[in-house]
Amino acid sequence: MIPSHVAPASERPAGPLASIAKGFAALTFGMNSVGTFWIFCLMFIICADVVGRYIFNAPIRGAAEMVGYSIVTAVFLQFANTLHVGRFTRSDMLIERLEGHRPAAGYFFNAVFDALGVAVFAAIAYGTYPKLQHAWRTDEITGTPGDFTFIIWPFLAVIVFGAAVTTIEFAIRFVASARRAWLAAARPAPGDGSGWPWIAGFLVLVAAGWLVATSGLSASQVGILGIVSLLVLIYAGMPIGVVMIVLGFLGVWIIRGDPDLGVRVLSRSSTEYLKNYFFGVVPLFVLMGLLVSVSDVGRDTFDVARWVLRRVRGGLGVATVLANAIFASITGSSIASAAVFTKIATPEMLRHGYTPRFSVGVVAGSSVLGMLIPPSLLLIIYGFIAEQSVGHLFLAAIVPGLVLAGAMALLIVLLATFWPAFIGGSIVKEEELGISVPAAALKLTPIVALVALVLGGIYGGVFTPTEAGAAGALGALVIAILRRKLSWRKLWATMVETGYVTVSVLFLLLGARVFGQMLAMSNMPQQMSALAAGADLGLTGFIALYLVVVVLLGTILDSVSIMVITLPFVLPVVQHLGGDLIWFGVVSVVAVEIGLLTPPFGISCYVVKSTLDDRRITINQIFAGAFPFVIVMLLVVALLVAVPRLSLLFQ
Repeated sequence: MIPSHVAPASERPAGPLASIAKGFAALTFGMNSVGTFWIFCLMFIICADVVGRYIFNAPIRGAAEMVGYSIVTAVFLQFANTLHVGRFTRSDMLIERLEGHRPAAGYFFNAVFDALGVAVFAAIAYGTYPKLQHAWRTDEITGTPGDFTFIIWPFLAVIVFGAAVTTIEFAIRFVASARRAWLAAARPAPGDGSGWPWIAGFLVLVAAGWLVATSGLSASQVGILGIVSLLVLIYAGMPIGVVMIVLGFLGVWIIRGDPDLGVRVLSRSSTEYLKNYFFGVVPLFVLMGLLVSVSDVGRDTFDVARWVLRRVRGGLGVATVLANAIFASITGSSIASAAVFTKIATPEMLRHGYTPRFSVGVVAGSSVLGMLIPPSLLLIIYGFIAEQSVGHLFLAAIVPGLVLAGAMALLIVLLATFWPAFIGGSIVKEEELGISVPAAALKLTPIVALVALVLGGIYGGVFTPTEAGAAGALGALVIAILRRKLSWRKLWATMVETGYVTVSVLFLLLGARVFGQMLAMSNMPQQMSALAAGADLGLTGFIALYLVVVVLLGTILDSVSIMVITLPFVLPVVQHLGGDLIWFGVVSVVAVEIGLLTPPFGISCYVVKSTLDDRRITINQIFAGAFPFVIVMLLVVALLVAVPRLSLLFQ
């Protein structure tokens, strides 16, 4: 769902440490398995609660509290293994270059980043341990006395244990990176000028710069320095969640002059903030999307779409857009859409004479619909950060999603008419398809059923978004089983991937929470609001500036990271200028999705490349084929800004 970072060789232990790390890896894998299974069981618990409430008038007592505590504890059980397999989100641009040309410096910076990871999770364990002691001594309970209660110390114990194990995992990686840095500096490769004097000088310079910069700064200036440092360290390659927490902690310390307050902010965010029933929508919608991906529903959708559009110019391209739009209504993931339709649509287009550039470009370009047409993981994340209704955001995205899909389809028809050399291709013959109206209806039945279940349940007031995610995941599981597409191995792989994505996303949200609280203490967002008002930019001018920043960030970061970085200080300004936060959420999602198609990051393009595994088609061809869709997205963003009513028709 979101891009992963594969741990480089510098982060893998060697020598005597390898045997210790191997045994420790077995522990983290076991913890991850427990957390993975725990999240999977939540699906059944929530569905049982819904059935009990509506059919038997006997809901499961304390289900909301149980889900909230389960999410945070399952995440902490999976932190260490998620780190071990390299799934903490980060930008590798600078680190990769350093490791290639100046290995000692590259390994050294990895060691520094790992050391900061040790500090972050050690602080979480240290700050949460007193809560565990108190809960143990007092048998502290949660729930409603006389109705349903349970003691909370076991959950706090899991959080402390998970944070401690993740601290050790970071420490193992730190030792491995430091060892490699030492060896590379002691025996530098030809042309490697990154020896210890260079590294030590850099560290002294950075430390001196921070001491000078933070002495006598006002709170708002600390906030601005935090934002600048955030962008620099993310570009350098530090895991994004770690850098947001570190800078948030340091900012709170500098502003209030109390390091213990920083620890309390981090501990409270880790336990109280993540202990939220509505965070259950993240793993449940991810699980639903992954189950749908393995059930071949995407192939059936594409077959029906190409049958309907068999006489249209560029019909297979338009069919890919239509199939992506339908598929998006049950997956909520652009990455899943790109992977599925690369396997399904690209070979068909190539077989019918479409150019390689267009065949891969249309798949990458239309995959962005997965994050806009509800249900959408990005809209869910925006709802958490902006504290807006997920249901209202889903409603707001319907019309813009259809507008974007229609604009992409129109683009293909226009290209086929006025620039046929770009597309190529021939009319698909009706007899090749062998689909009748009843057969087409049968192929679409699973999709229609899931859409009716999930979106109909939310909009009809039957389900909360979390309950809709559970019902949708269970429905997708049933479909995959009935279609005989789900083996035990595939099911377990799906569950494990759900855990990795969930941990990656929630860790980013945790980092955004800590960093956002630092910004709130700095009073910087309020001053930005006043500055924007004084500069007479107006809402439209500020949004235009924001969109430029987001598109530029999209060249180096993934969508979730962009949102958690920018929204904490942008949302107060938009609100101050009179902007509707539901409308702004839709605009933001479309804008950040542009980054999926732009180099050098362009994760959708890389997903297409890796899934296709065809050396004849280069990554540059994919970016070139997706470029017309970038233009369309920019035009649609401009339309949404100019006509906010498009996003608020159902409000």
